[in-house]
Amino acid sequence: MTDTIENKPQPVVNRYSDEDLAEFKALIEKKIEDAKKAMEVYQEAYSGVGNDTSDTAPTFKNMEEGNQVLSKEENSRLAGRLDKYIANLEAALVRIENKTYGIDRITGKLISKERLRIVPHATLDVDSKLNEKKK
Repeated sequence: MTDTIENKPQPVVNRYSDEDLAEFKALIEKKIEDAKKAMEVYQEAYSGVGNDTSDTAPTFKNMEEGNQVLSKEENSRLAGRLDKYIANLEAALVRIENKTYGIDRITGKLISKERLRIVPHATLDVDSKLNEKKK
């Protein structure tokens, strides 16, 4: 029995094409650039550049200092999250270079393009992510 074109199994697509990877690379590089700009804002806010309270009345100075401490703590926390986000995006760039980007690390199947456009550093498909949370 000879196989016709219709009877031959289609090859399993186990990675995104170079064109798709180039699209994702551009998206990720833009997100890294934006995140680094935001990080600069948090670092400036944390360092207190331009927030001199030397001319504030003594009555309000204590309240202002308390608010500054809270604001610095919040900025520090947000900067930490942003730093982790940048690291995840940079890891995604490495996966693009290795041509393993967009492959679910549990199932080995391709993560949908829609998910990768929304969460470009994703390493799990939605189903895998939900199953992981159940454990």
